[in-house]
Amino acid sequence: MTIRNPKVEDFLNNATQWKEEFVKLREMSLDSGLTEDFKWMHPCYTLDGKNIFLFHGFKEYCAILFHKGALLKDKHGILIQQTENVQAARQLRFTNLQEIIDLEPVIKEYMKEAIDVEKAGLEVTLKVKSEYSVPEELEKKFAEMPKLKEAFEGLTPGRQKGYLHHFAQAKQSKTRETRIEKSLERILMGKGLKDCICGLSKRMPNCDGSHKNA
Repeated sequence: MTIRNPKVEDFLNNATQWKEEFVKLREMSLDSGLTEDFKWMHPCYTLDGKNIFLFHGFKEYCAILFHKGALLKDKHGILIQQTENVQAARQLRFTNLQEIIDLEPVIKEYMKEAIDVEKAGLEVTLKVKSEYSVPEELEKKFAEMPKLKEAFEGLTPGRQKGYLHHFAQAKQSKTRETRIEKSLERILMGKGLKDCICGLSKRMPNCDGSHKNA
């Protein structure tokens, strides 16, 4: 029997939305035989330390997120890709408890398939940086600032991909422009999206740059 993680107990006790749905999803998750963990502030179920799925909630729906959902056959056609930039994960969404109850056999079927995918050692083939399109707003900025384009092309593929993904997530052009403007200094310095620019550390996610000149 899967051991109940006390952090998940606290999560459920403090849930103000989707509580009944989460309790039902947890019940099914425990039946899967996976290890119950708590990651990214949500219940997460793992196999030998590998993430298989988690469940989380949003304003309009709650969902199970399969970490390698792109590899599932999805014969019922119910998995959802959150955005076009999400490569591996897929969601199974619900808007009420009855939906979960009605779909319980299917949900368990998908859980089992996700476990089988991990046991088989299958991996999602991720797109390389070149497969990410450069947004029009960034192309325009490259034309205005040739040094920016030179600096961007000098970044590692991973850093380039991080920026392109970040910019592409914005649905409105104005938001993409704002994100690009806020990233100019980092790009020109040869830094990635999450790299500290203070010069004291290579990567300090919580740094606000206040000690940049220290």
